[in-house]
Amino acid sequence: MFNHIMIGSNDIERSKRFYDAVLATLGAGEPVRNKAATGHTRLFYRHNGSTFCVTEPINGETATFANGGTIGFKCNSPEQVKEFHDVALAQGGTSIEEPPGMRDGSLGPMYLAYVRDPDGNKLCAIYRVK
Repeated sequence: MFNHIMIGSNDIERSKRFYDAVLATLGAGEPVRNKAATGHTRLFYRHNGSTFCVTEPINGETATFANGGTIGFKCNSPEQVKEFHDVALAQGGTSIEEPPGMRDGSLGPMYLAYVRDPDGNKLCAIYRVK
């Protein structure tokens, strides 16, 4: 359904360090670094047909996170969820809500963890139990 997701960053190099480490837990490699025509830096992480982008706001204003928004990353196991969470914390992220673990959701059981990146974007690592 989605081609890409793009978020803003107030410190692109800090975001690169954070997402290089966190997305590596999912198998993503180095991002493609791009300069927009406006001179702003953008990072494009490509993995399994999806693209996750981080950009300096092109309008020159401060990047803000989406209140009520969450970006969910699909994991292959509970261990990968935990690793995503722990690496995010080691890279300056913040654990939010409950600790990583099992939840009963409307779509069935899942193992998940929530963190905020250094810019405040809410991320979810999720493994749907089969």
